[in-house]
Amino acid sequence: MHFSKSQPAPIPTVFVVDDEALLLELAETILVPIPCNVRTFTDPEKALKEFPAARPAVVITDYAMGRMSGMDLIRECRRLNPKQKTILVSGTVDGEVFAGAAVKPDEFVAKPYDVNKLVDMVRRMIA
Repeated sequence: MHFSKSQPAPIPTVFVVDDEALLLELAETILVPIPCNVRTFTDPEKALKEFPAARPAVVITDYAMGRMSGMDLIRECRRLNPKQKTILVSGTVDGEVFAGAAVKPDEFVAKPYDVNKLVDMVRRMIA
């Protein structure tokens, strides 16, 4: 794709979904160095409603969030966009939780996560 000087490349959107507001603030802060538009959601169903219009480059989601798990969210996002890049984050389960799942996240990160590792993952996915 070729962009002229008058038309810069669009800034990618990153969705961060976690039922803990403090962790959303942290994610927003650590993703600042990446030129991206960070949209945060405490409710995965609200994120899913915004998904088609926003077309995020990456979806970072917590695993345990009440009615809808991070795995449910990833499955629904992939139903809408089969190539959707996703990162599953959890402090309660490990990678075994999706071992037998039909739809798997691209990456898994255990909480508390290494900030630099997460930033590098997002950078790679956007590139």
